[in-house]
Amino acid sequence: MKHIAFCSLLFSLPVIAEPAVDPTGNTKPEPADAPPAEAEVVPIPEPLPQPVSRPSPKPVVIAGGQGAHEVNGIAATVNGRVVTKKEVGILLAPVASQLMAQFPRRGPEFEKKINESREKVLDELIDRELIMSEYKTQGGKLRPQVIDEEIERQKREFYNGNEAKFREDLQKSRMTMDGYREITERKLIVQAMRASKFSDTAPPLPDEIEEEYNKVKLTIRDTNGDKMTYEKIYIPAMDPQNKEATPDMQLALAEDVVKQLKSGANFAELAKKHSRDANALEGGKQENVPRTDLAPEFASLIMDPPEGTLIGPLMDPKGLTIVRVLKKDYGPVPPLSKVHDQIEQRVSRQKSAERYERWIKTLRSKAMISKKK
Repeated sequence: MKHIAFCSLLFSLPVIAEPAVDPTGNTKPEPADAPPAEAEVVPIPEPLPQPVSRPSPKPVVIAGGQGAHEVNGIAATVNGRVVTKKEVGILLAPVASQLMAQFPRRGPEFEKKINESREKVLDELIDRELIMSEYKTQGGKLRPQVIDEEIERQKREFYNGNEAKFREDLQKSRMTMDGYREITERKLIVQAMRASKFSDTAPPLPDEIEEEYNKVKLTIRDTNGDKMTYEKIYIPAMDPQNKEATPDMQLALAEDVVKQLKSGANFAELAKKHSRDANALEGGKQENVPRTDLAPEFASLIMDPPEGTLIGPLMDPKGLTIVRVLKKDYGPVPPLSKVHDQIEQRVSRQKSAERYERWIKTLRSKAMISKKK
């Protein structure tokens, strides 16, 4: 996952809506559609991040730390073409949401990750502009269907197939659908150019393809089929049973609960005492919860770590969540026969990575690039 980071000269993160329930509540999104057919003109795309919801209750202030909100400033120019801070913000938004949940108190580690990831995304966007120029000189053009298929894939992966939530976040991020299509198109063009530029790379051998498939097959599974059994403690930011409790006091309480759990305290007893979740009286245990019942950015944070990992406190605008996953059941993994071309392209990209970097370095050396501070 890309890392992200704050700097006094950054863009403002998109304004995003609060959730109606806590992040591991039972709000079911709309069912996902079947996977789209593979595009003919480009390799199967790598995931493209996109906007997600639920920032921290503490505002993320970027412009000089004074609370200014810059709608769409300039992040960089590439041969006169502007890369906007909005473009950077859109690509950073999903990881920003996860980091804000993971680091309720922010701090140096949070800022380091924000800064690192911002630079990575900006460099990626600069490289895209360089490749786009090359693509246009060759008269290239993507079929609209290819872009549609990639956007549908993103909706399934990042929004659990929830079309309404996807549209809502675009609106909150001040991004039109046309603008989002353009970002997606540029991502696909980079992949198409890379595939065509290095088509002479030695083709992957069957055992290389099988080895790569075994390495990444869980990452290409149908995540909408994921289920998990976990214990949960939910501490609201404002506790109706304790009118004097402030959000800071509740955060301190959540941190203390985590400390007790790490020292061997009984999870069920602490859930009964502190949790305001519907399952608190049962010790906070919830069984076979579909991934699609979780807020998208929380789903990865909870599903990715090994079973038994204590996670949290994770923060959203409504409160703080502490989770320990007891069991994970993964969604179906496609057989190699169905994703053979995708895996073959991954291996080919790995083989051409060094030549690709040399090519990009050459493009950069000829270009006029200016990052704005």
